[in-house]
Amino acid sequence: MIGKLDLYRIFNIVCQNNSFSDAAKALYMTQPAISQAIMQLEKELGTHLFYRTPKGVTLTNEGKLLHDYVKSALGILEVGEEKILEFQNLTTGELRIGVGDTISRYFLLPYLEAFYTKYPSIKLKVLNGTTSQIVAFIKAGEADVGICNLPVHDEQLHVLPCKDVQDIFVCGEKYANMTRHPISLEFLMKMPLIFLEKNANSRNYVESYLTERGYPISPEFELGSHDLLLEFAKINLGIACVTKEFSTDYLQKGIVHEIQLEEPIPKRSIGICYLQSVPLSRATKKFVELMDHS
Repeated sequence: MIGKLDLYRIFNIVCQNNSFSDAAKALYMTQPAISQAIMQLEKELGTHLFYRTPKGVTLTNEGKLLHDYVKSALGILEVGEEKILEFQNLTTGELRIGVGDTISRYFLLPYLEAFYTKYPSIKLKVLNGTTSQIVAFIKAGEADVGICNLPVHDEQLHVLPCKDVQDIFVCGEKYANMTRHPISLEFLMKMPLIFLEKNANSRNYVESYLTERGYPISPEFELGSHDLLLEFAKINLGIACVTKEFSTDYLQKGIVHEIQLEEPIPKRSIGICYLQSVPLSRATKKFVELMDHS
């Protein structure tokens, strides 16, 4: 049995051609099949839609009314199909990315540039937050993907590491003598320390490492941005815990100096996070592939 939508498509083609035989040719169907479809539609609607004449068919008043609605409905469906194709071809759509300020500035920007150059019709929306906030964005459906400081432990998320980073301690000129040889964690703990705020995943990683070795921290300063850590170290307010890969400009120019530890902090990763239970859009897949294969 032909479905109701197919009946309306056949009805529309008959209306356009004013002929069952011409409609049959257009649809690659037999004329009896077209006649049967129209009879089925008329039976279901309980009214005649066409006047049959030797020269073809003309619409009844009821048929004219129905045709106005059918044309409109099929037109909307065609637009919807075209929009789906645009999404598939990446000529329209939106990519929502959750990311923190530091990772966005020092890591993500080249990927955004490359993606936008390749897919300029995709609208990019960046949601700013800490790792915990980004995870919340993803789980609430507000972000398609997040770029986070790892580790992230959440059974609902797929986590894909994409770059290793090294946490280090840096200082200004006042403490430059500490850079002559590696120092112990015990000696480091006696210094005024500068860390990110407690809700920062990178701070939690380093703090857990130190605490496991019997060195709970009590920072002199807890700051809201990575750049402030470098600036506070620069003016000799203490020893700052920073990400080496995001501090290269300060280190290369000698604005701050890296302090070597006898027990270097193990590397961690920056990674891509997204929901396991929700299929990625085509735009999100392309973005993840771009970052994963770089």
